[in-house]
Amino acid sequence: MKKLAIAVIAGDGIGPEVIAAARRVLECAGAKHALQFGFEEFGWGAEYYFQHGRMMPPSALEVLRSFDAMLLGAVGHPDIPDHITLNGLLLPIRRGFDLYANVRPAALHAGVESPLAGYGAGDIDMVVVRENTEGEYAQVGGFVYHHQPEEIAVQTAVFTRRGIERIVRFAFELARRRNKKRRVCSVTKSNAQGFGMVLWDRTFDAVARDFPDIETESLLVDAAAMNFVRRPESFDVVVGSNLFGDILSDLSAIVTGSIGLAASANLDPTRRSPSLFEPVHGSAPDIAGKGIANPLAAILSAAMMLEHLEQAQAARSVEGAVAAVLAEGKVRTPDLGGGSSTLEVAEAVIARLA
Repeated sequence: MKKLAIAVIAGDGIGPEVIAAARRVLECAGAKHALQFGFEEFGWGAEYYFQHGRMMPPSALEVLRSFDAMLLGAVGHPDIPDHITLNGLLLPIRRGFDLYANVRPAALHAGVESPLAGYGAGDIDMVVVRENTEGEYAQVGGFVYHHQPEEIAVQTAVFTRRGIERIVRFAFELARRRNKKRRVCSVTKSNAQGFGMVLWDRTFDAVARDFPDIETESLLVDAAAMNFVRRPESFDVVVGSNLFGDILSDLSAIVTGSIGLAASANLDPTRRSPSLFEPVHGSAPDIAGKGIANPLAAILSAAMMLEHLEQAQAARSVEGAVAAVLAEGKVRTPDLGGGSSTLEVAEAVIARLA
């Protein structure tokens, strides 16, 4: 039996609810596919901050390094500024482990209605690949005259040829593996940002020459946002900077039915460090504790974790169970127009698995 050590950071808001559901599904998949999960929970996040003045301990990365993967629920609390929660936990993990590839799939499932008219199951099937460690989220800058009327803030985006090339190459390789439209779309704003984004465009064109079998497209981010709505069926793999990938992946989630279905992987493709898997929906404090959060994004993130850990058969079984529950349409949370609870959805997926 294959044993896998998984660090669990349930986090804030609905995080503990959806992670509990994902763990149950993983345990069921493990029983079916001869996998044994060693889950270890870490109570880091907002409550840890209220007690210790920081989101996680200084030794956190050292502790996490020994695990095969990390499963994260959500980060964020109404009483803590978002820049503190994000820069106190998630971003240090991404940068500290060099998890440079943020992969966010968005597919329209049978039984799920897109807000865009005329689209049915399978018509929209894309992956947004987001550069995850530099760009606009590099946190380079500072304040002058802090908290004074004349205050100045300098925020610098950092783009390196190395960082751009490796994420663009990852996107092309993913398009080959998906073997669907075999198309990569690069998103920038190089008409207005004439240095970092121009470097991105030049690097994209250089890498594209190594993949003559893959069709390419380059869009400005405003045109990309428009076309995610106007012609979402045309996209396969979309690669963008930290900021643009973040924003566009939320849009791709909505046009495929709900952000409650949006899974993601923060990957170290070199496998030197453990990768982190998390639903995109955030902590959703307005519904926390009500038992109605959609657990499917967390469950699909767990499936992405299985895939990364080379347990493809188990990953496919989890994805298939989720797809079957959605197609049946009987058990669904309020974000998908139903009245089911988090637990009921998890149990329906487990029933399909078993």
